[in-house]
Amino acid sequence: MKKRKFGLLISSVVATGAILAACGSDDDASKDTSNNDTTGDKDATEETASDALTIAMVTDIGGVDDKSFNQSAWEGIQEWGTANGLSKGDGGYDYLQSDSEADYSTNLNKLIRRDFDLVFGVGYMMGDAITELAAENPDKYLAIIDAEAKADNVASILFKEQEGAFLAGVVAASMSESGKIGFVGGTEIPVIQRFEAGFIEGAKTVNPDIQIEINYTGVFDDASKGKIAANAMYSSGVDIIFHAAGATGNGVFAEAKERKEKDPNANIWVIGVDADQYEEGKVGDHNVTLTSMLKGVGLAVKEISDFAKAGDFPGGETIVYGLAEDGVGLADSRGAIPQEVLDKVEEYKEKIASGEITVPETVEEEK
Repeated sequence: MKKRKFGLLISSVVATGAILAACGSDDDASKDTSNNDTTGDKDATEETASDALTIAMVTDIGGVDDKSFNQSAWEGIQEWGTANGLSKGDGGYDYLQSDSEADYSTNLNKLIRRDFDLVFGVGYMMGDAITELAAENPDKYLAIIDAEAKADNVASILFKEQEGAFLAGVVAASMSESGKIGFVGGTEIPVIQRFEAGFIEGAKTVNPDIQIEINYTGVFDDASKGKIAANAMYSSGVDIIFHAAGATGNGVFAEAKERKEKDPNANIWVIGVDADQYEEGKVGDHNVTLTSMLKGVGLAVKEISDFAKAGDFPGGETIVYGLAEDGVGLADSRGAIPQEVLDKVEEYKEKIASGEITVPETVEEEK
């Protein structure tokens, strides 16, 4: 399967959109409307409605409000739909939430039957369902995030999570006071293993003696399991935890905040995932979010939708987003990370983006 890399050119896309919008407004204002003939406007509206690309997504079991992966995708869907004059619902943009893996195929089929032009499956576990659906609906555009599907009408979207996680590891190992850091994952699947491998590699690069505890909870939708894992780690001396566990990670934040509330001077931190999880770390006048490893899921959704709308849908291709494409990175730490550590992060970011450093995708590759 072919692979191509697209850059997430956020500022230029926004700027271009603003310019085009402004030009459109000027043109509309200059038209002669004195004859009150609305036929042309009606035809244009109907043409726009009929030609509009409609998009939708199916969440994984983490849910659309997981403050992470699924939420990022849904925010991208909403932003793209609004920017293109669409409304939520049939003929516009929408989502269906999966409560279990058994819902994946059913929900994808529902959106196809509702005649959405482009349907995203958000999550590695939907790969088989997307492949089957693609064969049954060759006239529909489908996209799968975090997996690859071999079909001419499917765009496969992958991220180099290991590259962003490497930077998270650099931060954690540089700032740990105890010399012990932790990683809490959801299910042990390739995408989460990339987070783990990158985090370990980055931490060991700056501090070969750092101790790293690993805990896979086995789920993405159970905050209580994340809290239990975090409790065990913090109790053993870990002072910084990086989670890649979806909604399960909310429990990691809950445990950290409880400890910070009891002892405001405690060196207790969480590194969030996928989206900027700064808000999740607020506890009184403090915040336990050190930074977050950003994953441009929402931006990728918008970019693929733009390609589909332009008639250049990358079906049969795998699109890969890494540091070089601004597809992963770290969120603003709001002053929590000292400048000397930020300088170190920038140094490694440039080396990875240029290809000078290749970050392993699995822990086995590191050995």
